[in-house]
Amino acid sequence: MARDIDRKLRATAAVLGLITRKDLAAAFRRVNAATTFDLERAHKWLQGRSSPRDARLYQDWTRVLDIDQSAEWIANCEFDAFLEVVARRYNVDRDALSRQGTPTHSGRSGGANDAYSNLAGTYVCYSNSWSPYFRGHMIRGALTVADAATPQVVYSEVLPTGQLQVSGTLSLGNRAMHMTLREASGDAQFLFCLFPPTAPVRVLGGLMCGATLIGPDSSPSVTRIIMIRLPATSDHLHSANAYLPKAGSFAQDLASLGLPVSSAQLVDERLSEFLCSGDGKGLDQPSTATYRAIVELFDREWLYRLNEDSPPMK
Repeated sequence: MARDIDRKLRATAAVLGLITRKDLAAAFRRVNAATTFDLERAHKWLQGRSSPRDARLYQDWTRVLDIDQSAEWIANCEFDAFLEVVARRYNVDRDALSRQGTPTHSGRSGGANDAYSNLAGTYVCYSNSWSPYFRGHMIRGALTVADAATPQVVYSEVLPTGQLQVSGTLSLGNRAMHMTLREASGDAQFLFCLFPPTAPVRVLGGLMCGATLIGPDSSPSVTRIIMIRLPATSDHLHSANAYLPKAGSFAQDLASLGLPVSSAQLVDERLSEFLCSGDGKGLDQPSTATYRAIVELFDREWLYRLNEDSPPMK
């Protein structure tokens, strides 16, 4: 019986630097133009809902990975054994590859801890300013996710009136990631509804809801928000004025936080498109395709930094 196919496929994609299902399918087509790897069925395979039944696909898989193993071994081996062989073949860290092979919102026993571990880190957050005094500006925030069974989350902004800090916990579901964060010594409260995260979790994004803090009146407000994981925490992130200059560059701001990008213009275009688009008819529903384009862009940037001998794919 085929086992852990979803995790093996994810680990395969990670070790070969493949981001999307289309990339994975292309890798199979390169070794066999008549491969039975199918995009629609692969969606179910990656979710752990089914496994490939055609033995020829597993034969193609051994050629994709260029390993000296049989098709039966690929299908039936334990995930740990699979990791050992692939990590040794490509000289990569086995534990890191294991994390990338685990779905972020996994339903496996113990999967919640793995999922939260994938989320842990510091993120710079960009959203639209709610204050009428800063209309048209982007505001920078910081999100810290602790590594725990039920992770504590802290979101902060450096405002002209002082630092705002709210905290709480997050919850993961198949349809969305939710956070409800409150100020410890005040009445500020923010609600977040984000796209489900996907390993290796370089980007989070969705909607942020609350009330204006700086202005003549307090108004219920909502904004799109994008959160980009930083390689390390940054003093600048926790001390610089939250309001970015109009027409400022996201790429330049990321560089000041220790995350230079190779495609600055593309980063600025993709983030602006996500944060500033909408139909303006009372419904704000961020495009999944626009969000996924950002996820793919920063996944590729991350992979490029791991393998700096080759340029990131556009």
